[in-house]
This record gives sequence, structure tokens and C-alpha cells, in this order.
Amino acid sequence: MRRILCLAPFLVPTAALAEAFQRPIPQPQTAEAELAYLTASLIFLAALIAVQWLVSRR
Repeated sequence: MRRILCLAPFLVPTAALAEAFQRPIPQPQTAEAELAYLTASLIFLAALIAVQWLVSRR
């Protein structure tokens, strides 16, 4: 019985001792991200114009 009581603290689930979940705080958008978005938007616009030009030639 004494051995079981000595081992009891090691048998306690560690999840019960975990701290509460803390939600991450969103970071503001950086200038590099805005530049990447602008570049992607311009490339997408160029692709749309190219498709319109190809379709209108038919």
C-alpha cells in the first residue's frame, strides 16, 4: 500500500496540470505583406486582361 501511495503523484495525468489556452494576438499587416498583395493583384489583373484579349479574338 505504501508503494502505491509513493507512486500516486507520478500517475496523475499531466493534462490536468496544464495551463489554460491563451488565444494568439493577431499582428498588424506589414509593408512587405502589402507589397506582396499588390504584386499578386497586379499579376492577377494582367492575367484577366490577357484572357479577355484571347477570348475576344475568337
